[in-house]
Amino acid sequence: MGWASVVAVLLTATPTFVTRGDVTPESDLRREAEAGWAALESVYAAEAGGAPVKAPASIILQRGVALSPERNAQGRPGLVELRQNTPGVLDERLRVALRHELAHQLLWWACPQSSEDRLFHEAFAVALSGELPAWREGPYQSLSRAASELAAAPAVDSSRARRALARLLSETVGFPKALSRRLRQCHDGARWVVPLSIDELADVQVRAAGPATVVVSRHSGEVLLSEGEVRRALPYGSVLKPFVYAAGSGHPVLAPRVDVQEWACGPGLPAKVDARTALLRSCNGYFLDWETQGSAPKGFGAWEPVLSVLGLTGTPVDMADVVGLRSTLALSPWGMAQAYRLLAEARPDVVGLLADNAARGTLAELPASKALVGVATKTGTVRDAASRPQYGWIAAVDGDLVVVAVRPGKMPRQFAEEIPAALAKARKQAGVEAARVQVLGLVPAREVEARCAGAGFTVDNGLPKVAPVEWARLEGLTARGAAVCLGAPWRVRFPKGPEEGRDYAGVFTWSPPPAYRPPAGVPTSPSALKARRGSDFVFRTTRLQYTAGVVSAEDVTLKGEARLALARVVAHNEQHSRHPGRAVCDTTHCQAFRGTVRVPRDDAKALRLPALKWREWLLFSQGGQEPWTQERPRVDVERLLGKGLVSLRFEAGRVQYLLTEKEGASTFESGRSLPCELLRSGLKLPSCPRTASFNGDALVFEGRGRGHGEGLDVEAAKSSGLRSDAILENAYGQSRPEPRDVD
Repeated sequence: MGWASVVAVLLTATPTFVTRGDVTPESDLRREAEAGWAALESVYAAEAGGAPVKAPASIILQRGVALSPERNAQGRPGLVELRQNTPGVLDERLRVALRHELAHQLLWWACPQSSEDRLFHEAFAVALSGELPAWREGPYQSLSRAASELAAAPAVDSSRARRALARLLSETVGFPKALSRRLRQCHDGARWVVPLSIDELADVQVRAAGPATVVVSRHSGEVLLSEGEVRRALPYGSVLKPFVYAAGSGHPVLAPRVDVQEWACGPGLPAKVDARTALLRSCNGYFLDWETQGSAPKGFGAWEPVLSVLGLTGTPVDMADVVGLRSTLALSPWGMAQAYRLLAEARPDVVGLLADNAARGTLAELPASKALVGVATKTGTVRDAASRPQYGWIAAVDGDLVVVAVRPGKMPRQFAEEIPAALAKARKQAGVEAARVQVLGLVPAREVEARCAGAGFTVDNGLPKVAPVEWARLEGLTARGAAVCLGAPWRVRFPKGPEEGRDYAGVFTWSPPPAYRPPAGVPTSPSALKARRGSDFVFRTTRLQYTAGVVSAEDVTLKGEARLALARVVAHNEQHSRHPGRAVCDTTHCQAFRGTVRVPRDDAKALRLPALKWREWLLFSQGGQEPWTQERPRVDVERLLGKGLVSLRFEAGRVQYLLTEKEGASTFESGRSLPCELLRSGLKLPSCPRTASFNGDALVFEGRGRGHGEGLDVEAAKSSGLRSDAILENAYGQSRPEPRDVD
């Protein structure tokens, strides 16, 4: 783009600044904002490689009435609040504060993917607002001290943190290179999975790394445990070798080379070493010789885009870079954990191989080895020039969790016992095990779209494929394997659903159910047929996330013991599906689920309580005594019950009705009976009616409460004042008959 074109774009990209008369003079304030915006945007265009093409929204400039004493301004997208100490005077302090807030406004407009990266936002604003000279005043501060101050306040919301940030920015002559790289990432529309780090901003490692441990859910992707600086990229040693193995094919069998240090991988090495043994023994020589043969993957092969988007600091030149013999590349513990989460989804065979590591690999014959039986592990050691350990890594995967631990100055065997401890600590959290649910069965599969705000991948024949950044059909994303969003939940939308979509923190797969045939003689509405069929999409998340999602969908206002009772029933039902051999569904045929939500404390508490004693599906409904009256066309009622309807009444959970029938020349009335729930669900009535009356071509139904009226009455539970155990005992008693097939 030529400079004239850039100028033209910038002129059309200035927002409209709206003033309210409480910061004066208004005309000068607007001119100051326009000039500041133009200066900021010209820097953005120069550093990012082009100007944004979309037009910015208007920005309101007004007086801040609730600013804390240390703040001269604050803002959110589309609004800037300013402190004006003297009416009619736009002093330098106010002008600097305005430029600082406009820098945030520009990033919210031009680089929305960076919105959650506080360090990047603040660094950009401090660098361009003109406030750097003021922050530099004061006693000298070392680079390492500044980095420590900034690490202690990652939100950069204090004067000490901003002074430290200014110290780091002072290391650069001109505009910081780290910010330039990130602005180009903005302009290219790239994902923003890894936040800007202190080391990246300073363009040098300024702090000694401390111990770090992160535990991630394989199912939801949540970080369940985080200790230390888990987002800091460090050299990784051999811990990424499983990704080379997964990227390769036709793995050779090689003869070890005697007296070659890279082949010194434990006693009793066989005369011929296959790839499985090389991986478990972490034989560097195998991987180097594999590359020499010419059949090894280049770099990390298909896994390189995964590692790159998760923060790998460069592109490997050769196998020595790949297997960590040179400490030229780095990855954070968080990025490593997310990569192993995807590896476990795409290549369960590789994870199964690593489960032998505690028996015959690098973590064998240790006191902790028995505790690691069945846990897939991989170690890595980063050494200095004197072969002393700089960092030890262990990555571990079990059925529910991924653990990554880094210990400075230690070999992995020296801290192996910390891995079972980290797994046990994470498992103290309720509901970390998997829950599976058939989702979106009432929506045509072709109309469901999904988007990953983090790093989205689909699995195709064991290999990761980058998912589109924009909305894409979920059917296509799951056509060849699982769809996994790293670093964020999936966002899912469909026609007539919320325009902004719903969050689904977990893994999607395509799994069409078998054809459903309703029982003979049982009237079934089209929606009930869809619900009882199930769904083509199966979603996996944690049991806690599933439970919280259902309880919020059923009654978002529920609290206390009544919420505990319902949450226990929901969690119980997930393990007693109404679809034999299939996961529970997300419609009222099973229990509503509209995606994952922020988990309330009560739901976690419920899953720590003892499992329920019943061994079948437990019914529940909203219940209550609120009266209602609704009218339905007679033709709709007769579509369910049969033509010639004469009368109907309700008792004991059933509808008793008469139909006029003809047999030859005779006309007579025949009595029929069906579960009331079939009528309620088919007509979408709030609950089973108490009365019905004919009104011309319609029937008028009257009743009380909501739901089918069986099992747990949620409204009654709210007002009962009982503990959850007593609520459940009252609802279900000592035993229950098999539930009827109702919607």
